[in-house]
Amino acid sequence: MIMSRTEAAPDQALGDLTERLLAGLPAEAVLTDTDVTASYAHDMASFCPAGTPAVVVLPRTVEEVQHVMRTATALRVPVVPQGARTGLSGGANASDGCIVLSLTKMDRILEINPVDRIAVVEPGVVNATLSRAVGEHGLYYPPDPSSWEMCTIGGNIGTASGGLCCVKYGVTAEYVLGLDVVLADGRLMSTGRRTAKGVAGYDLTRLFVGSEGSLGIVVRAVLALRPKPPQQLVLAAEFASAAAACDAVCRIMAGGHVPSLLELMDRTTVAAVNAMAKMGLPETTEALLLAAFDTPDPAADLAAVGALCEAAGATQVVPADDAAESELLLQARRLSLTALEAVRGVTMIDDVCVPRSRLGDLIEGVERIADRHRLTIGVVAHAGDGNTHPTVCFDAADPDESRRARKSFDEIMALGLELGGTITGEHGVGVLKKEWMAREIGPVGIEMQRGIKRVFDPLDLLNPGKLF
Repeated sequence: MIMSRTEAAPDQALGDLTERLLAGLPAEAVLTDTDVTASYAHDMASFCPAGTPAVVVLPRTVEEVQHVMRTATALRVPVVPQGARTGLSGGANASDGCIVLSLTKMDRILEINPVDRIAVVEPGVVNATLSRAVGEHGLYYPPDPSSWEMCTIGGNIGTASGGLCCVKYGVTAEYVLGLDVVLADGRLMSTGRRTAKGVAGYDLTRLFVGSEGSLGIVVRAVLALRPKPPQQLVLAAEFASAAAACDAVCRIMAGGHVPSLLELMDRTTVAAVNAMAKMGLPETTEALLLAAFDTPDPAADLAAVGALCEAAGATQVVPADDAAESELLLQARRLSLTALEAVRGVTMIDDVCVPRSRLGDLIEGVERIADRHRLTIGVVAHAGDGNTHPTVCFDAADPDESRRARKSFDEIMALGLELGGTITGEHGVGVLKKEWMAREIGPVGIEMQRGIKRVFDPLDLLNPGKLF
């Protein structure tokens, strides 16, 4: 008879857990040193509580993951799956006494198939590593979160992450064809397909994408690839107001253009990037819009979009002459969140997505919220799909400023819902947005989601306390 962890003394319970884990794992895969395990306690989100893990496990094989889950089920120990911990909602935060299941050692690209245009990968493969590998075959894996040099495919699947190119190519969910998933009791299940089409039964693959590790452990993924597009060229347009920049976005999309990227940086963000990287961006602008095309004739497309920007009131439109200049402009956008963090030391990054037609209303509303709470809030946005990242900058050592930061965050969430949007476009719910998820989907939606959770994880062992 197995004594429950609540009945056993803490040292005995940890000893039992460690012994059972080591029965199916190499010693180097099981970490118990508290100084080491503490470093796995949380992701990059602010204001999200994190517990103390009992142990951290770094498996390398599917069988080792199965052993972890069988052990967890037998001992009734919660399991928190993790990738690179670059998330921004607390979705990978540990709970007290849990097994942190870090999948970063499962980092093999198992197959790249140019004919079927698929890649088969393990969850610990870094996004940029995969992108470069398929590029050698003339192929392209489009999802590119800003953390693409660090984040893993497993983490991207867990949060259904997006990136800069979503306006043309879509988000992670549109590229996951099939999954191998270890369930809570250790069974292995395969979902989806390798084929271009397939509609056999419920779409369980999509169910796991965005589930934040709460339904099962993804141990292998079949990903769709595209032919590698031509090198994109970028245009930068300056505006005297955020409203004018958002008007340009609406004109571009209504005009039927399909940019590979359409990003917006407000004046606060531009100033922060200049202060950190000395890039010489125009600080007199109220909003900087970046548009890119990877078409056979990108210069012509940029010219057409440039004309629309001027019609919307752009004060200056500067198309890049070549790939190097284009990359410099994109680097400014990629540095945005790091630069904003340097403003006050800590940031709280919102992830509100609104209809494109309401993008200007959201940005103007954020400006009012920042003024009301006497805070610096920069806005960067995947403007082409309405996904904004209002970033609250604050001093975590100042209790009053921290309180105002949290209040402003909640007001931005409320504004997003009021404008017909959603609380998260690509970062996930995690711990940070549990309350807001309930507001968005309502009591019936929460009841149905909890019912799905019970089917896959009746003991509530997988990432407990997240989502709802």
